Amino acid sequence: MLIESGDIVLIADSQGVMDSYEATGTSIDSKAPVAVLVNKGTASASEVMAGALQDNKRATIAGETTFGKGLIQTIVELSDGSAVSVTVARYQTPAGTDINKVGIKPDIVLEDQTLLPTDGPKFCKVMASGSAPNLFL
Repeated sequence: MLIESGDIVLIADSQGVMDSYEATGTSIDSKAPVAVLVNKGTASASEVMAGALQDNKRATIAGETTFGKGLIQTIVELSDGSAVSVTVARYQTPAGTDINKVGIKPDIVLEDQTLLPTDGPKFCKVMASGSAPNLFL
């Protein structure tokens, strides 16, 4: 919805890239500036989205390096009733970066997390003030 064209995510197995998902050309607004706030709790699908927006030069990513959850796993039930989790593939950003255990590195590092409150109205107030970081490069 934010990317007009280009890859969103690559899925790679042990043999290499086996699938890709692309934007469908139906973005809501492909021109408005976008900033995405991330932190060490940003994982999996939200990391995939941040990587897609960053690699497609569609958004500025700000905050701290994300969690690094880039594995696709399946549960295999064993004959004794237990189960094992098996990694079947990895997520990669459109540029081919494997995010597992590495995460997405922000364009703007925000080291002082107390600067940005998590409460919506308070966050908007800080962003409207002169003390807020410029998130639109």
